[in-house]
Amino acid sequence: MKPADILIAVMVAIVWGLAFVASRLALDELSPELMTALRFSVAAVPCLFIRKPKIAWPLLIAISFTLFLGQFLSQAYGIAHGVPVGLTSVVVQSQALFTIGFAVLAFGERPTPAQTAGIAIAAVGLLLICGTVGYDFSVGAFAVLMISPISFAIGNLLLRGARGVPMFDLFAWLCLTSAVPLFALALIADGPAPTWQVLTHMSLTTALCMLALGGISTSIAYWLWGRLLRDYPAAQVVPFALLVPFVGSAASSIVFGERFGPLRLTGMLTVIGGIAVMVLAKRPQPLAKTA
Repeated sequence: MKPADILIAVMVAIVWGLAFVASRLALDELSPELMTALRFSVAAVPCLFIRKPKIAWPLLIAISFTLFLGQFLSQAYGIAHGVPVGLTSVVVQSQALFTIGFAVLAFGERPTPAQTAGIAIAAVGLLLICGTVGYDFSVGAFAVLMISPISFAIGNLLLRGARGVPMFDLFAWLCLTSAVPLFALALIADGPAPTWQVLTHMSLTTALCMLALGGISTSIAYWLWGRLLRDYPAAQVVPFALLVPFVGSAASSIVFGERFGPLRLTGMLTVIGGIAVMVLAKRPQPLAKTA
């Protein structure tokens, strides 16, 4: 990779890690439904200037509801109900485990021995984390949070059906398709009057967090990441995502003073280790064709 693109990959990972902290700050004022709706509304602004990409509506909605709505709404719910930000960033990255597993079920793709080992390691880490649930946050909050990596993984696989579509255009319309039902959900869950009250009395901190989450973390960062995946093999790009949970955990420790007990910290590091084994594993090379 070119040095400039390496820098871009690192910066995207840092932005995504810091996004967990911004989400936590915004959730002090906003409900999970409203916060997620505002995030995607900001990211959907480019739809005012670009046409819908050439992708069928059912596929667009399916990708939107899994890769964006399901992933980020469950994240927001978990954080709002006490799941530590650093732990959330690790759990979300376990999507690599589910992506490989679902690919086996949906497409019959066989994981390599190294990927199988990585899945086993990450699964052990998740079990260790589960052993710490119920002390500082509820089992229900953790169960909802686990929807995030599962939804993320399904969205990854559905995204294969949109090959050849301009990434920036696609992600903008995915955000729009998520924002509309999320606003409806926020009005139902919070009520029209409280929703309007929150929107009209939003603090500067929350407003800046939403601009950063929608404009930078969602719109720009996803576009840059998609461009890198277009220009380079996934094996060169995806490992940079391993920086996300480290950035998220470090930033959360600094901003919120989060600390993790030995069992939870071991589980988090084990999950990250398993993900590293999965994404760094070399795929078997196809045999060269003979003349």
